[in-house]
Amino acid sequence: MVRLISFALKPTITGDLVTLRPVSADDAADLAAVSPETLRLTGTHSGPFSLDELRAWYGSRAEHADRLDLAVVERSTGRWAGEVVLMNLDPVNRSCGFRILLAGPEWFGRGLGTEATRLVLGHAFDLVGVHRVELTVYAFNPRAQHVYRKIGFVSEGIKRQALLWDGEWVDAELMSMLAPEWASHRGTPDGAAGQDG
Repeated sequence: MVRLISFALKPTITGDLVTLRPVSADDAADLAAVSPETLRLTGTHSGPFSLDELRAWYGSRAEHADRLDLAVVERSTGRWAGEVVLMNLDPVNRSCGFRILLAGPEWFGRGLGTEATRLVLGHAFDLVGVHRVELTVYAFNPRAQHVYRKIGFVSEGIKRQALLWDGEWVDAELMSMLAPEWASHRGTPDGAAGQDG
C-alpha cells in the first residue's frame, strides 16, 4: 500500500538568517508591495489584486493539504522578506513544485533565499517524505539559476518560449531534485554553504 503524503502540517522552521512560518492574512500588505522586478523575475503577470483579495488568499492557505505557503521572515529584523511555496503535491508519486519570491532587491544577494530554500527542502524531503521537487526558472533570472544549481537542483531541459514578457518570448529551465540527491548533500553538493541567494 502506498503511504500518501500531505502538506497539511504548516510548520515554523528556523534557520540562522530566516524563519519560515505559515503565511497569514496579515502578510497581504507586504505581498501587495512586492517590487516590479520581483514580479518580472518570477514571471508573474496576474494582478493587480486588491488588499482584500490578497488577505483572502493568504488567509486561506492553511486549508490546503496539497501546498505549503510559508513567509520568509528575516530573523535579525522580524521583517517579511518574501515567501517560499511547495505546491501541486502529487501524493501518490510523492512529488511537488517549488517556488520562492523575495520581495525586492534589498533582499537579494544576502543568503536569505538560499537558506529559505534549503530549510523548506529539508522539511519536504526529511519530514514529509517527498521524493521529487521541481521548479521552473526563467532565462532572464541567472542569479536564481546559479542559486538552484549551488543547492543541487539538476537541469532537466528547456521549455522553449514558455513566457511572453513585454512582447518578448522567454525560455524557462526545468530543474529538479530527488530525495537521494538531497540525502547525499543536504543542499550543499560542493560542500560549501555560501550565501549569495
